[in-house]
Amino acid sequence: MNIGIIGLGDMGSLYARKWAEKGYSIYGCDLPERFEILKNAFQGTSVTILPDAKSVARKADFLMYAVEAARIREVVAATAASVKYGAIISGQTSVKYPEIEAFEEYLPDDVHIFTCHSLHGPAFSTTGQKLVIVPHRIDRENYKKGLEIYEALESEIIEVDSYHQHDQIMADTQAVTHMGFESMGTAWKNAGVYPWDHGAYSTGIDNVKILTTLRIFSYKAHVYAGLAILNPFARKQVRQYAKSESELFKMMICEQESNFRKRILAAKAFVFHGEREFITLEDEAMKDFKMAEESGSYRPNSHLSLLAMVDAWHQLKVNPYDNLICQTPPFRLRLGIAEYLFKNEELLEETIRTALYDKSIRADDLEFHSAVREWASIIEYGDMEGYLSHFNQVKDFFADRLQEGARQSARLIEKLSQ
Repeated sequence: MNIGIIGLGDMGSLYARKWAEKGYSIYGCDLPERFEILKNAFQGTSVTILPDAKSVARKADFLMYAVEAARIREVVAATAASVKYGAIISGQTSVKYPEIEAFEEYLPDDVHIFTCHSLHGPAFSTTGQKLVIVPHRIDRENYKKGLEIYEALESEIIEVDSYHQHDQIMADTQAVTHMGFESMGTAWKNAGVYPWDHGAYSTGIDNVKILTTLRIFSYKAHVYAGLAILNPFARKQVRQYAKSESELFKMMICEQESNFRKRILAAKAFVFHGEREFITLEDEAMKDFKMAEESGSYRPNSHLSLLAMVDAWHQLKVNPYDNLICQTPPFRLRLGIAEYLFKNEELLEETIRTALYDKSIRADDLEFHSAVREWASIIEYGDMEGYLSHFNQVKDFFADRLQEGARQSARLIEKLSQ
């Protein structure tokens, strides 16, 4: 089968090279101005670069759209008339609702829709990573053909029943997870501080927070914008995260210990109970990865970002462990450090008392509170341009350390996954 890839950006190129290694004939394209660049990049491989998307669609028995989620409708509409009879159609967008909507509206009824989503970035090989597949509209014979192509990526394949299920899980594992770390980055940028120089961010948990934040801001803004704004399930979860954070913050500044403690312990009982297999991050491993050899003297932290996340899971009645089926590294790390905090009685008690009574951390919490409100409003209004602008301002603030943070976080992920 000929494979066609419309969109040879970072992820599309990653797929093309892997399938070419496996002996497939690949036809691909990207924006016209990248034609010569791509021809040179894929010279000597079985990847043929064509001048436009319609030419790729005419060649492909298996056609993948690897374009931005915000542009999927436009690209599908422009190429639909060129799609081969009976072709298998896939998409590599991280939000399936607009993708499936575009496929159903513009593509002929005789094509088969068997879409996917790699739960990793282009810095990683597809080998051993998680790949979600969604057989939306496909018969048994073509399912087998499509599955064989996906299996050639050598990823760990996870099949979900529907694109609704995919987007629902992604709202938790990606949209809200990223928004939490983006809020941390925004708070540090607005305060004008680098957290690795600050004593309140000197523990293993804080190393994970910092490195994951830098990892997220080292990637492209449009990926995260699409996840948050185009996913119909994301707004509900983002709204609840912002509500949980706001209500907890109000209790903190009013020093309402009884209500605050009751709410935190109720969230703990809901999320961290039973005989489930916990992630169990090791303290020494988390301490090994940091952005500065020496930070300020240790100061307790309120860990408001983690308290709010666990409270939001409780309020939404979401069991985050169920969503590990489609886990991403940032989600696993976030759940891991939340688990570490809530299952360590001494640390949780210190955190509660710090949140309520330690005025030295209050300014940081105010910056975080404001940042959460900003991100939640942008997502609520569906403000794509605002999202990109907000993201890139923080990216610029951390620009000198993003590559190092991404390298360190990759090592951290590899270490903790062992």
